[in-house]
Amino acid sequence: MARWKGAFAITALVLCPLRASTEPLVLKLSPDKTSLTFTLNATGHTIAGRLALDSGEIRFDPDTGTASGHVTIDLRRTGTGNRLRDREMHASVLETERYPVATFRPQRIVGSLAPSGLSDLVLAGFLSLHGVDHSLTLPVRARVAGDTVSAETTFEVPYVAWGLRNPSLLFLRVAPVAAVNLQTEASLRPEERSR
Repeated sequence: MARWKGAFAITALVLCPLRASTEPLVLKLSPDKTSLTFTLNATGHTIAGRLALDSGEIRFDPDTGTASGHVTIDLRRTGTGNRLRDREMHASVLETERYPVATFRPQRIVGSLAPSGLSDLVLAGFLSLHGVDHSLTLPVRARVAGDTVSAETTFEVPYVAWGLRNPSLLFLRVAPVAAVNLQTEASLRPEERSR
């Protein structure tokens, strides 16, 4: 019985919304302090590339865990360092002339953001990619130091299952899932309330 009570207590802690503050907060991401990379397994090698953060602002209520805002990626600036491969990626896979950006819209934060030091959180929302919204859950490790938050997340994008073209050729097989890593430094401030 004690074991079940302990398991219930742990589950309640994991599922409870943020409790570190009683006022809504805003995280403002800085493109020049953000690294956004991806890797993709292919026959005999791994493709590595960079994505570009255009802008990002996440508003959240520590009492309820509700979140809003956007993190926008400029897909036109995506590159792997291989000109031919990048041209094919932009023209046939990402179709960046038609879909120039991808946008993540947060809906909820689960976990507790400590006033300082490390916190493990889960950020859930929707990623709009190639004109379609996809549910996405991001495990986030954050470190608070004053009014600055350093954060990192790694997640998978099953781009083929989400309707994008697989660039595999006869002798070159490319995995249908890309691993994405984001490392950023954001400013943290209370949300300004309208009077």
